[in-house]
Amino acid sequence: MELRPELLPPQVKPQRIEELGCEIDRIAELSGDVAHEAVAMFNETTGYDYSEFRNYWAAESREEAALRAARPSYPRVPDVTRDELVEIVRRIQTCLPPDQDWYLLVLKTNTSHPAVSDLIFRSPPELESASAEEIVDAILVYRPVAL
Repeated sequence: MELRPELLPPQVKPQRIEELGCEIDRIAELSGDVAHEAVAMFNETTGYDYSEFRNYWAAESREEAALRAARPSYPRVPDVTRDELVEIVRRIQTCLPPDQDWYLLVLKTNTSHPAVSDLIFRSPPELESASAEEIVDAILVYRPVAL
């Protein structure tokens, strides 16, 4: 299935990835209040909520971290359909980072289930061999409880 352009990973110019990568490396070398201020400024310009960059490379490469920071932080897409969500789950199941990370972010942002990644990567027993359609149905049936 083809997805609308706003659901696809946005293209980012290599120059932007390099700029953000250099800034991440610079901030990773800072400490104390200076580091906190630099991270706050980075968050303001990217729309993300990072707390630090000291060990980012333990989870992702410099390029992956910069690419993630260059993409929209909360890609809200109006009127996402069930079929589109099914295709997004399929892509999460079959592609690799960084596109996998993008599709997971789109899924998290456009559904109310608090643990969509768990349904895909650490499935409960009832969803162990579930299809993308069954996973989406489990996501869509979730309703937050008002306290």
